Amino acid sequence: MNVPFKKMNGLGNDFVVLDARDKAIPMFGPMSEPMSGPMSGAIAAAIADRTAGVGCDQVIIMEKADAPADVFMRIYNQDGGEVAACGNATRCIAQVLMDEGGRDDIIVETRAGLLACTRTGGIVTVDMGMPKFGWQEIPLAERMDTRLLDIRIGPIDAPVLIGPSAVNVGNPHCIFFVEDAARYDLEKFGPLIENHPLFPEQANVSLAEITAPGAIRLRVWERGVGLTKACGTAACAVVPAAVRKGLSPRKAIVTLNGGPLEIEWAEHNDHIYMTGPTALDYEGVLPQALFERRS
Repeated sequence: MNVPFKKMNGLGNDFVVLDARDKAIPMFGPMSEPMSGPMSGAIAAAIADRTAGVGCDQVIIMEKADAPADVFMRIYNQDGGEVAACGNATRCIAQVLMDEGGRDDIIVETRAGLLACTRTGGIVTVDMGMPKFGWQEIPLAERMDTRLLDIRIGPIDAPVLIGPSAVNVGNPHCIFFVEDAARYDLEKFGPLIENHPLFPEQANVSLAEITAPGAIRLRVWERGVGLTKACGTAACAVVPAAVRKGLSPRKAIVTLNGGPLEIEWAEHNDHIYMTGPTALDYEGVLPQALFERRS
C-alpha cells in the first residue's frame, strides 16, 4: 500500500497533505481489514505524531467538491480532532491547485464555507469571509460582551491575564492584548484557557502585542495542537478584535513566531483578507504501519 503525501508549511505551521480527489486513501481497521469512510482521528493523530509519525500541526485531506469549489479541504488537528478552518493550510492547498492548473484563482471549500483564493507574484491571498462576534457564534457558554470576556488567570487580586476578546473566523479565538507578548508562559496558560468552561468547543488562545500602528506581534496556543509557529486564523482574528478595541487600523502586519502575514479587514464588505507565503518541504510515502490497528 502506497499513500503519497506532501509536507508543506505556511510560516512554519506545517501540514501533511493527502490527495483523495481521484483515489480513496486506503483505510485499515483493528485487524488490518480495509474500511471505508473518512479518515479516523486515530490515524490522523498517528500521522501527525512528531516521534512515531511524519509529524505536523495538521493533517489535510484534499477531496472532491461540487462547483463552484475546486476542492474540499478536510482538516485534522495534531490530536486527531477534525476542525472547520485553517488559514495557513488554505493557502498551501490553493498553491497546490494553482500550480496544477496553471491558474491564479481557486475556491477551497471547508466546513466553515467557501474560501476564494488568488495569487499575485507567487503569494496567495485568501478571502476568509466575515468575522463573527456574537457570543452564540463564538460560541460561549453564556451571554457576554465578546470585546471583554470575564476571564481572569492568576490571583483574584492580581491577575496575570484578564479580559480577552473573542472572535470566530471559522473557529473560536480568545485573544489577550498585552504589553509584552514574550513575557507570558503561554505553554502554561494556553491549555487552561483552551479548555475554559466558557468555551464549549474549546478555543485557540493568543497573546497580542501592538508594536506600532498597523503592526501586531502574536503568539498562539492552538487548540488540539499546542504552541505553534504560526496560525493563520489567529492572525485573521486579531485584527478585527484590535479594531473593535480601537487598537489597530483595518490593515496590519501580524508577525507570528514563523514570520509575518498581511491581514486586511476590508471596510467595503467586512471580509478578512490574509496574504502570505507557502512552501513545499518535501514529498514522501506514508508507512502502512500508521494505518494498522486503528479505527
